[in-house]
Amino acid sequence: MRAATGKRAVIWGDSIVGFGQYHYRYDSGREGNHLITGFSARKQNLVIYIMPGFRNYGALMKKLGKHKHSVSCLYIKRLSDTDIDVLTALIERSVMDMKKSYTTNLKATP
Repeated sequence: MRAATGKRAVIWGDSIVGFGQYHYRYDSGREGNHLITGFSARKQNLVIYIMPGFRNYGALMKKLGKHKHSVSCLYIKRLSDTDIDVLTALIERSVMDMKKSYTTNLKATP
């Protein structure tokens, strides 16, 4: 995650380790900052935050290995059940997509 964002880990709240941040603004006027990618070691699963969601990553998700997911959360019981190269590609693509869609604190890709 550090390699994908170029940012050091920062603790968000009590249990989320985040890398990089983006700024969002809703039509309602509400705005704020949130992590671009990150993880949290929970009791049941390792949660990996893929902020753009999974709609555009179907091919990668099929090759990932055992997992579940919700809107932006990827749930993995054991990293040994996951293809790490595919997980790395998923994180890298999601970070690139966030840089295209939002104002971030990441450097532009050369």
